[in-house]
Amino acid sequence: MCQTPQNRPLIDKAITFYGAGSMAEAIVKGLVTRHVVQPERITMLNRSNVQRLEELSQRYGVQFNSDADAKHQILKTSPVIVLAMKPKDAAKVLKELGSILSADQLIISVIAGLSIHTTQTLLGTNQPIARTMPNTSASIGLGSTGISFSKEISEEQRQLVLTLFEAVGQVTVIEEEKMDILTGISGSGPAYFYYMMEAMTAAGIRGGLSPEQSRDLTLQTILGAARMVQQTGEQPAALRAKITSPNGSTQAALETLDRGDFFETVIAAVNRCAERSKEMGAMLKEQAL
Repeated sequence: MCQTPQNRPLIDKAITFYGAGSMAEAIVKGLVTRHVVQPERITMLNRSNVQRLEELSQRYGVQFNSDADAKHQILKTSPVIVLAMKPKDAAKVLKELGSILSADQLIISVIAGLSIHTTQTLLGTNQPIARTMPNTSASIGLGSTGISFSKEISEEQRQLVLTLFEAVGQVTVIEEEKMDILTGISGSGPAYFYYMMEAMTAAGIRGGLSPEQSRDLTLQTILGAARMVQQTGEQPAALRAKITSPNGSTQAALETLDRGDFFETVIAAVNRCAERSKEMGAMLKEQAL
């Protein structure tokens, strides 16, 4: 089919996803549905789950291959490789991958805790690397991705990475030492809100609403609150104060949250997530020694 400027993809390089879990799927779904990359330019690989690769191929039209020799050739020649396997599998994969890479192949990592230095050590080469921490909202174009670049990244590669993730959400370029706390806020952050939505929905059901009513009310409330912060530009504390009348029902609810130390508990959860990211990184670093 002839491509017009309107339907030409933003990225025309072949991209190989090494790992086919939920994060890889979220990014691929966002890229394909938003026409950032043509699906035939995306190849997905994993260790052994062929059924999973077949499902993704049927769902998004991407390519896949489970033959060992073919996988070797794909990785050897792909200009962009996205590392999306589980952290426990990363060390073995990277040690095997390093020997077949050429100097200009771009590595994009979405593996929590895996530093640029550890990645290069495991590869055995100073490969150009973009360390990223996206979240699954990338699947609908509303992701939040933190990115740090190795010094070997060219300007063209840097722009490719930014284009890739800006197409599926918001991008924040940060110093690598801040990646763990970013993981605690935005990388794992959607799960915190899902958990709160579960609790609010359960409260509505216990109070007599139907599951559908309680779900819809919770969902619209979360959406509306986020948009209020976004569109008004006001701080959450200021917006909270506007709807908290003295001795009113909202104040009673907030006091209940305070008795459970809600504010500090959320901060502790974010910090624990960041700590766990560091712990996983330390384990990977040990395997690189």
